[in-house]
Formats: sequence, structure tokens, C-alpha cells
Amino acid sequence: MISVFDMFSVGIGPSSSHTVGPMRAAYAFAEHLSALSHFDKITHVHAELFGSLGQTGKGHGSGKAVILGLSGLEPESIDVATIETLLYNIAKNQRLLLAGTHSIHFAQQGAITFHRRKTLPQHANAMTLRAFVNDTCIHSDTYYSVGGGFIVHDQDFQAVAQRANEALTLAHPYPFSSAKELLAQCNKHGITISTLMLKNEMVLRSEADIKTQLAHIWSVMQACIHRGIETEGILPGGLQVTRRAPGLFRRLQHEQT
Repeated sequence: MISVFDMFSVGIGPSSSHTVGPMRAAYAFAEHLSALSHFDKITHVHAELFGSLGQTGKGHGSGKAVILGLSGLEPESIDVATIETLLYNIAKNQRLLLAGTHSIHFAQQGAITFHRRKTLPQHANAMTLRAFVNDTCIHSDTYYSVGGGFIVHDQDFQAVAQRANEALTLAHPYPFSSAKELLAQCNKHGITISTLMLKNEMVLRSEADIKTQLAHIWSVMQACIHRGIETEGILPGGLQVTRRAPGLFRRLQHEQT
């Protein structure tokens, strides 16, 4: 069964696989580097994006996500109001605080490579990150953004796939594989869809943990809505699309008065 938290997770947009995943991978890479004895000797880093990340990553903000992750920021906790200023300062100064602590040279034009026609064998969404001391690469890692914001390290790919298959075989109290079967289970046991899903989810985690996580996701959704109706101007990207939410909200308010 698919967990509700496989479908809903907190992160920056516009894409879980192309934005949240790369940000988490870059964060994991930076955190690993920060534990190395020669961390403070690192002069620069380089990121390569392959497959779908390389083809559509610019439009999905994958490059920006990599920069934020390398800066020691996580998609679950970043203050979205600070993102544009942070990216502007990094581009202007060509300096980045690796893992939030160590200043390195970072010229985005040469630090991130989008491979439009090159794919790694394990997965369509792949990225390789390398850390350098001058011209010498001292560490590299390859990650895969496998969907929903989840990432897998190259060395763990087969083991994670095996664990995922095992998770699918967990015994749930109310199994179903279609909407028809879901409704049949509800009718058979005299319960609502929400109750059924909660009982199935409790195979994976406690009820208290489920409710806490769902409340957090709900609060983030509400904050996102409020930012949307309060922010005027043009949407990020090169299409020059005007934000519509503020105008629609004002029109609805007017119609209700």
C-alpha cells in the first residue's frame, strides 16, 4: 500500500522529483563533506544533472535547489521568503557557504552542468556531486531522485529497491488496489474512507505520529495559500506569466460583499 506521506510531503516547488529531490541530495552531500577532516580545505564543488533532471531541470528549478541544498538548507524547513535574496547574493558574490559554514567559490555557470542527452543506467533522475581542493577531486557521490522528493544514494540503490518491495507486502487490515475495492471494504466493515486509511497507515507508524505529520503538512499548505493570494507580479521562469491568485481572491471577496 502507498503511504499518505508518499503522496504528501513538504518542500519547495515546482516539482518533488526535480526540485525537492535534488535539494535533499545536495544537502546530504554537503552534510557528508562537513564531517570530513579536510572540509575547510574544499575550494569548490561541481554538480552534474543527468536524464530528466538534465533535460528539464532548468525549468523545474533543479539548479537553484542544488544551490540551496549545498548551502545547508532543507526543503522541509527553509524560509521560502529568503530564497531569492540568498540566490541573488550567491550569484553576485560567487561565494557559497557550504553546509552553511564554509565559504567556497561558486560560479553557477560552471558549477552546475545539465546533461540533456546523457542518462545514468540506474534511474532517469540522477545527479553526481564532486568536491575539490583546487584541481583535485577529494570526494564524489551520485544520487537518484526517485519520486516524491525521495533520494537514493548510488551505493544503496539495490538495497532500497529490495526494501521497497518488502514494504509493499506488509499486511494491512483493509487492503485494496482500486477505488471499487476501497468502497467495498468500507461498506463491508461499516467504516469511512478516512478511518480505513488511518488504520492502514498505522501499520507503518503510530496514530500520534500520523496526526502530527498531517497537521504539519496542513499548516504548510495553508501558509502556501496565503502567500499565493498576497504575492503580486510575475511567476518565476521565463514565460512571463502573471500571478492570478491575488486578483481571483479579490474578485471572490468582492462577490461575497
